[in-house]
Amino acid sequence: MQVADAAGNDLRTVGRVLVAADKFKGSLTAVQVAERVTAGLRRVVPDLDVESLPVADGGDGTVDAAVAAGFERREVRVAGPLGNEVTAAFALRGDTAVVEMAEASGLQRLPDGVLAPLTASTYGSGELLRAALDAGARTIVFGVGGSATTDGGAGMLSALGARFLDGAGNPVPPGGGGLAELARADLSGLDPRLPAVDLVLASDVDNPLTGPKGAPAVYGPQKGASPDDVTALDAALAHYAKVLEQAIGARAEEHAASPGAGAAGGIGYGALVLGARFRPGIEVMLDVLGFAPALERVSLVITGEGSLDMQTLHGKAPAGVAAAARAAGKEVVAVCGRLALPPETLGRAGIRRAYPLTELEPDVAKCIADAGPILERVAENIARDFLV
Repeated sequence: MQVADAAGNDLRTVGRVLVAADKFKGSLTAVQVAERVTAGLRRVVPDLDVESLPVADGGDGTVDAAVAAGFERREVRVAGPLGNEVTAAFALRGDTAVVEMAEASGLQRLPDGVLAPLTASTYGSGELLRAALDAGARTIVFGVGGSATTDGGAGMLSALGARFLDGAGNPVPPGGGGLAELARADLSGLDPRLPAVDLVLASDVDNPLTGPKGAPAVYGPQKGASPDDVTALDAALAHYAKVLEQAIGARAEEHAASPGAGAAGGIGYGALVLGARFRPGIEVMLDVLGFAPALERVSLVITGEGSLDMQTLHGKAPAGVAAAARAAGKEVVAVCGRLALPPETLGRAGIRRAYPLTELEPDVAKCIADAGPILERVAENIARDFLV
């Protein structure tokens, strides 16, 4: 497409632009980010060819990203983290399902937002996986993150047919705290369809189950765990893995030490017990969403998320998008709410330049409240800098 100035003079030829950004948490969904960026770009270049591919790294927003890419949204009633019934969704296309554990067991599913670090359960996430099996899924991308739970996936496994019993033969209480009472694990009743399914654990977290870098120590406080709760949960999960050795042998200990076991309060461990293979969430989602063919069609990629910081570089969506785009020889810029990375670090990550909302509006509260309109203005600047 030819771009002309006000006098009608040709300036340069602009190809298609791909907007592949994650959500701005607390402000805009990934879909809304793409819409706002597109609107801003087209204010400067009205006929610009823009392709939107909202992305996610396996955490909350993963199902929405899949639906935006053409998957069908399926809703089902499942147990929330405290047993309260909630409506959760997964995405389906053909025999591939995208299941997001936060849909059932995320912090946003806690009644009245009251944290429950010892008792929150992943049972509803297991019900979501079962619903995907019922829908005919043969490949399940299991995105984990944003959980309210630290139960090592015991609730999920229970929903899929496992039994976790105390010394008297009764089911242990739900949540990570209840695992301290575990005496026996019976996995013989697990859903017989599971061995035939390609289960992919998609996460940006590579922590082990327990220890100084384990789920309770690193992520427990975010879910309301006090120092004493963290100690109790770490001991309970270690005990849980030890009891599972009686059911599945040495694999139980190997899985507990594996990257991703500590994801989403240890639900990663439960997925590994089911035979899941761990992959960085953004890599999985880019494959599922069709990023590679979309990349071939464009000349500029715009990625981003709410905060571009050091965490971004460790498996977050913008880093994954930039790495793939750089490998394909495409130019990448990023949008964000706030920027905490210097230009040289961005460059090493494959991002030519970042455009934070705070560059136009220093008041962070206003950036959050008015993220959409400010993002459109940011996109206008991108168009002027890169398209005109």
